[in-house]
Amino acid sequence: MTTIENESSAKARTESAGEGRGASVIVNVIDVLRCFTVDRSLVGVTEIAAEVGLHKSSVSRILATLEQERIVERDEQSRKYKLGLGLIAITGPLLANLDVRQVAYPLLKDLRDSTDESAALTIWDGGESVTVEQIPSTRLVKHTSVMGSRYRTALSATVQVFLSAQPHELVRELLDSGKIELPQVMAPEDYLTRLEVAQRRGYAFNYGETSRDEVGVAAPVYDHRGEVIASVMVAAPYYRISSEDLERLCTEVVRTARRISARLGYQNNS
Repeated sequence: MTTIENESSAKARTESAGEGRGASVIVNVIDVLRCFTVDRSLVGVTEIAAEVGLHKSSVSRILATLEQERIVERDEQSRKYKLGLGLIAITGPLLANLDVRQVAYPLLKDLRDSTDESAALTIWDGGESVTVEQIPSTRLVKHTSVMGSRYRTALSATVQVFLSAQPHELVRELLDSGKIELPQVMAPEDYLTRLEVAQRRGYAFNYGETSRDEVGVAAPVYDHRGEVIASVMVAAPYYRISSEDLERLCTEVVRTARRISARLGYQNNS
């Protein structure tokens, strides 16, 4: 065999080994992600290492990289990991098949058309409200948010909706930890009272309280089990929303949220 042939063979073996290592790394990452299931949303490094057959240091490196990309997140209390909403950025086509988003889309368009304002759908991520769908207003001046936008301000309309469905103890924990930002001028007790009011009337609003230029109105979406799984919101510029307009937006948002809930199998027996 000639020298050229030897060099060519060596190069081919090197490239093949490199491809094998690359494929192995990808398989390892996929194996780690598969450790997260519906029944086991929080998983520790030791558990993952034992399940996928890797050393704990290798698993830690994989998780550190995934955490940087927000594919996974660390639970502060247990120090275990859970899947993160960074997955939204790479699973857009999959989101289109989620029941709530698929069901909500045409009704959000109707809401946009009936109000002439931007309509959105958000979900809850334990401490933040996350935008997963939006139908922008056709007006020149409008309020919009990009897919994946996250909100944790206590007076945000969608945050109020989600927290109004949570026990007071959990809400206080989120406030005390700073995960939910409450204005210093408002006492936690007053905020809890506000959430109770929002729950009773079936909607919440932010009338220029988080931003002097914006109005937000939101209402909960329920699944067939009666659990709040999403929030419908309308966002509009503050300058063109009077108190009468605000009341009309509340009515339209609640109507839309109820229609989506009904299509998801929710039955309101109250």
